[in-house]
Amino acid sequence: MTTKKILGMLISATITLAGANAAMAAGQASMKVVGKANPPIGHYEFCQINTAECEATGRDAGPHRLTEQTWRALLEVNYDINTKIMPLTDMEIYGVEERWAYPISVGDCEDFALLKRKLLIDRGFSPSDLLMTVVLQPNGEGHAVLTVRTDRGDFVLDNMRNKVMLWSETEYTYLKRQSSTHAGRWVKLQDGRASFVGSVNSN
Repeated sequence: MTTKKILGMLISATITLAGANAAMAAGQASMKVVGKANPPIGHYEFCQINTAECEATGRDAGPHRLTEQTWRALLEVNYDINTKIMPLTDMEIYGVEERWAYPISVGDCEDFALLKRKLLIDRGFSPSDLLMTVVLQPNGEGHAVLTVRTDRGDFVLDNMRNKVMLWSETEYTYLKRQSSTHAGRWVKLQDGRASFVGSVNSN
């Protein structure tokens, strides 16, 4: 089966824009920011090397307008990177616990998200709407995904799945993400589905 056919099946099977509207009406479409947070050490070190990518994003013009064209871009970038990059841990790749970098053929979860962010910026998305995000998996392990702010809600691009989902439909607990006004700064998230998240130490 060709990549084009697989992507077509993925588009037809994934959440529709109408479904996104329904979620937004239910008040679950966008994450709630509750304060400042310290950046993950991996992102801090990434910014020391890639300073131009960790600067103020300028005035926040608000969430990206989601159209069929931009929705397809999200699906294509998520699918393409998930199938082209082999997942390996930083210890397996670099021999260290944590290193954020653009992957070439292999990468950790945050590497997938960094590359997707870069490719979507190249496609015209604003950096203020493409936010690296730290979550907890149900097993308690940390994980990184890319949050895309849109006028239909906050969607998540994840290396663990090809389906692009609203954040509130995932099984993750959301801890913190990049600021929409400064790519080098981070904010704390209040996950309304789990009351304890507000007290999680973001250091």
